Amino acid sequence: MRETLLKILEPAVTGLGYELVELEFQGKLLRLYIDQPQGVTLDDCEKVSRQMSAVLDVADPIPGAYTLEVSSPGLDRPLHKPADFAARAGQRARIELTLPLNGRRRFAGTLRGLENDEVLIEVDGALFRLPFAQIGKARLALEF
Repeated sequence: MRETLLKILEPAVTGLGYELVELEFQGKLLRLYIDQPQGVTLDDCEKVSRQMSAVLDVADPIPGAYTLEVSSPGLDRPLHKPADFAARAGQRARIELTLPLNGRRRFAGTLRGLENDEVLIEVDGALFRLPFAQIGKARLALEF
């Protein structure tokens, strides 16, 4: 179901000038997280919600009633696509691998980009090359 919803909604969200950061579908709740370079306002969420409601009414991929929520990904936004890591070079992130790399699964440091399907992250002055295919979870880290 998630892939079907992504195929329907991602082009529609992109067509409005936003990025679909994440899509969650649990029970009868469909939650979309959107972003754009200048950030997302409540007006942006309302605009996307109205348009996606219309798109979903036409495509009708979800049987029965459901609730649609549109939100900002927040300051600790998830990182999913290779482009997410490249675009956020210089920012702090937390990454968890599915398999250990040199005995380690968790990395918290500064993103240094993406090269040859490897995410570069600097942790305490050391540069690590993490295979993108082995990234289980990744989020921007809040800085205080």
